[in-house]
Amino acid sequence: MTVELLNREEELTKTDRRILDFISGHPEEFLFSSIGQLAERLQVSEATISRFARHAGYRDFKELKQHVMDKNSGKGPAKKMAATLLKEESFRVESWLRYQQECLQKTMEEMDEEAFERAAGAVAGARRVFIHAKNASGAMGELLFFRLRRSGIDVTRIPASGSEMLEGLAQAKEGDLVVFFAFSKLSAESRIILDYQRQAGYQTLCFTARSYLPKEDSADISLYVYRGEAGEYHSMAAPAAMIDALVLAVSEKLESQTAENLNRIPQLKERYRKR
Repeated sequence: MTVELLNREEELTKTDRRILDFISGHPEEFLFSSIGQLAERLQVSEATISRFARHAGYRDFKELKQHVMDKNSGKGPAKKMAATLLKEESFRVESWLRYQQECLQKTMEEMDEEAFERAAGAVAGARRVFIHAKNASGAMGELLFFRLRRSGIDVTRIPASGSEMLEGLAQAKEGDLVVFFAFSKLSAESRIILDYQRQAGYQTLCFTARSYLPKEDSADISLYVYRGEAGEYHSMAAPAAMIDALVLAVSEKLESQTAENLNRIPQLKERYRKR
């Protein structure tokens, strides 16, 4: 059962049974609901739901939610989001933005400035830059691709998976840089990138949320970003900020090339604006 009845001395009321049936049948909806939303959904008062939590043997509604989350065996994004929302009675954007500040602060504290400089130099000096990003990191890959392309860098996306991924990677050679994202663990594709590097001779740059990486899982250069604790809904604030910082550092190294390319864009827009 999703809700364990810790207190059996007190009989549950008919309304309590209805609440219990809803939680057991819709655990994810329950986890995403505030006490007010749940009361409205079940057409009962917030006080009734609070009493149910105590009848079942929990201190309060929040402890009941924590128990349901622990019993819900899924490890996917729904559970991570629920764990984040459970920190407060209801979602508050101000608290979420403070959490983003925390992620940025921890990233700054753990940042390896030497690795960052090496990363900027590798991007600026690469013949071509290849970007591999899948799943949640896909948006970060697109951001990096967009920023580098605007700066005039020869940049290419490697498809996320399958034979197309291998076909894309096969184009990378000595003098190139392959950038990939491995926030919590290496994907099968990331392992292929590291393995094929020994034959192809390209450099690798990895964005990671792991502070320690064994040698066999390490790229030539690793940039650490903090995204939150395990089991939480992970933030992308630090990865996005690190990408923008990297692009700015690269632009400084390629000042004339970047300026020339960026100036050409508005000129083209003006030229073809009325066509």
